[in-house]
Amino acid sequence: MKVFVTGGTGLIGSAVLAELIRAGHTVTALARSDASAAKAEAAGATAVRGGLADLDVLRTGAREAGGVVHLAYRNDFSSADAVAHAVAEEAEALDALGEALIGTDKPLVTVSGTPFVPGRASTEEDPVPTDGLVGGRGRSVERVLALAPRGVRGSAIRLPRTVHHDGQGGFTGVLTEAARRTGVAGYPGDGTQRWPAVHALDAAVLFRLALEKAPAGTAWHAVADEGVAVRDMAEVIGERLGLPVEAVPQESFGPLGPLFVTDQPASSAYTRAELGWEPKRPGLLEDLGNLKG
Repeated sequence: MKVFVTGGTGLIGSAVLAELIRAGHTVTALARSDASAAKAEAAGATAVRGGLADLDVLRTGAREAGGVVHLAYRNDFSSADAVAHAVAEEAEALDALGEALIGTDKPLVTVSGTPFVPGRASTEEDPVPTDGLVGGRGRSVERVLALAPRGVRGSAIRLPRTVHHDGQGGFTGVLTEAARRTGVAGYPGDGTQRWPAVHALDAAVLFRLALEKAPAGTAWHAVADEGVAVRDMAEVIGERLGLPVEAVPQESFGPLGPLFVTDQPASSAYTRAELGWEPKRPGLLEDLGNLKG
């Protein structure tokens, strides 16, 4: 299949690009810069210059492909306004991709986060949040899934708070960056709150499986570790970087603070059973052992 991929050169996108090519798919990758274009082409993809705001480029890429995987997102959490801009930009891009595929029965695989449910691990049946700081992302995904009756085989991969590779990435990566900057491996709250996680290479396999066979209008959980205590993450980060481990105010993490103190485990039992997905890479705490001091 010829696949059009947005966000194909980031931590997750690079893994997805490699997985698709390894499986025999032909990939065209959206590239915002010369550096991204060179990276995509070095991986074996054909680069198409443009960004999420270039809606005509997105529509053309989708129409010319046999399927689309959308991963691009402006990860700017510097302020509430920056987050709102990123959410709005992605919403317009996803709407353009979906509209281009109406009536084709082609797959459109997009991405959201795992939801959280007080008192238990969330499942694929639970709805994603559609309010709050990034609730607009949930609404965008809902619109994609709602295109099923209009001939779009849309599906959503729900990624956990940390998608990691060699100890880098996701919310845990934010903890690591803060530790390097402040000299303290800090954890917000009491540290007992749990975050789900998955290795980027395992997540990439699930994106491919969804592209190839997920029914229209379905959501899937890319979760390997159902829930890892944040303090345990901080302990490994502190050990690897040679820093003290301490509780820090949630305000230390800006707009993400309230989310960082939330207990949010997630299950992938249904995804594993239905799509035959089985994570094989190291778990989060083991992978954090690859951090360089």
